Amino acid sequence: MKRILIKDLDNHIDEQVRIQGWLQTLRDQKNMQFLIIRDRTGLVQVAHYKKGNLELAETISMLGTESALTLTGKVVKNEVVKLGGLEIQLEDLSVEGAADVPLPFEPYGEFLPDQDFRLDWRYLDLRRDLNRLIFEVQTTAEQAMREYWLDHDFVEIHSPKIMGAPSESGAELFSLPYFETTAYLAQSPQFYKQMAMAAGFERVFEIGPVFRADPSFTSRHMTEFTGVDMEMSWIDSHEDVMAFMERWLAYTYEKVIEAHGEAIEETFGVHLTVPSVPFPRITMAEAHDLLEDLGYKLPPGKVFDLDPGAERAIGAHFKETQGHDYVFVTEWPFEVRPFYHMLKSEGGSLTRSFDLLGKGLEVTTGAQREHRYDVLQTQALAKGLTLEPIQNYLNYFRYGTPPHGGFGFGLSRFLMIMLDLSNIREAVYLFRGPTRLTP
Repeated sequence: MKRILIKDLDNHIDEQVRIQGWLQTLRDQKNMQFLIIRDRTGLVQVAHYKKGNLELAETISMLGTESALTLTGKVVKNEVVKLGGLEIQLEDLSVEGAADVPLPFEPYGEFLPDQDFRLDWRYLDLRRDLNRLIFEVQTTAEQAMREYWLDHDFVEIHSPKIMGAPSESGAELFSLPYFETTAYLAQSPQFYKQMAMAAGFERVFEIGPVFRADPSFTSRHMTEFTGVDMEMSWIDSHEDVMAFMERWLAYTYEKVIEAHGEAIEETFGVHLTVPSVPFPRITMAEAHDLLEDLGYKLPPGKVFDLDPGAERAIGAHFKETQGHDYVFVTEWPFEVRPFYHMLKSEGGSLTRSFDLLGKGLEVTTGAQREHRYDVLQTQALAKGLTLEPIQNYLNYFRYGTPPHGGFGFGLSRFLMIMLDLSNIREAVYLFRGPTRLTP
């Protein structure tokens, strides 16, 4: 007999069906047993009259919650039942995977343990509908991102994650033995995206793992995360990248709302709307003036930068004054940007770069890249870099590379912003941090 999903049971009234799922609740009464069964599509009540089959009744009485079951029975209307006004009258039950008793914690219990404990038992934690919805949203978002790119002539690439030289400044770098030498886990596909520009691909994107040896224990940092990257050629400035990005992001919101808007509002209490384009823009200098007006004092060492509190203050200001969750902060000083960001003017100190803040959380860094070989060399030296380790990268720009730019976007941070999640550990399938390598 073919399996029927719980969401489709109302199409099978007065029919015998076979369902499969997990035992969420068991009410074992004197004469009756009621099982609440859950599959990926919903819940259904299954009723069993004990005296009808005493052996089956005994099997049910021994079941632990979250056991994986196959059940056969007749679907009947029952207006008393709150779960869709129907129930299944049980005829047979097979225990496919018995759950040990007691569970480490009840995923649908009244009280949940702290997050770190739940991460130890992530496969149980993920059984909660809330968590499944997060990853349904992620799936739809990634599909929408790809759709938009493909509709605009982009090509998908998959760059190596084992590299012979650092892909960024050399800080926050994981190294590993590699035969007779040392290799590094990729901090970014940046160099390879730019190689695609030199190769004439013109427009590329990648969604893949990124590794950062960052010892932070904040609610927004991970040592491994999914990066969403793009690069495009023949641009006039970083404004072309920002203009593309905001339309791409608005399209992604549109598709997520279409597929999950009601469920998101019901589950997370978040009413999603498509962000209006263009997003607000503010230069770094203007951001510092704004912070001063708001009475926010940057900590020492952040003269050319923003700290998380400053980002939140800027985000709150634009939400209050313009009703916008997203704001670009542009024209970052070269001092705090990578050597390959193009300067706004020759000999100047500002770059053609931007960060995108979403609800006060940095979700994107992007820029127009420097594509002139001699200028790149000069900027690398100005950063104190040695040219030999990055010579293969520099060679990309020796034989006709067009003006180009792009961005790197944090997928899990995006989910945090969209769903108002308080911690990035909730927005990633399996979290990796300085002290967590399992499960």
